[in-house]
Amino acid sequence: MAPPLEVRHLEQVLPGMTVTEVPGRAGNWLVRVPIPPEVLSEGVQTFIIREQGKDETLAHFTVVTGVALEDDLRAEIDLLRAELDLLKRAFRRHCVETMG
Repeated sequence: MAPPLEVRHLEQVLPGMTVTEVPGRAGNWLVRVPIPPEVLSEGVQTFIIREQGKDETLAHFTVVTGVALEDDLRAEIDLLRAELDLLKRAFRRHCVETMG
């Protein structure tokens, strides 16, 4: 028997979730969640999967939308890459100085 699960977005239960057993893998379940277009907007939307009537989060997933957010993420990744390059150079310099 399928576990009684629900998916929530902003504490509202979303309809239409299906839970079916994975063939040949007892105890493994395939969870499908249709995302209504009206819940998506600019930014990051988080969806939480829980057992019905319980507060424990079993899983979650996020949906990121919007052009502006894409630019922000690219800028953040570029900054992280630059910082990583700086750390790599400092580490290599430290290794050369301490080895001889």
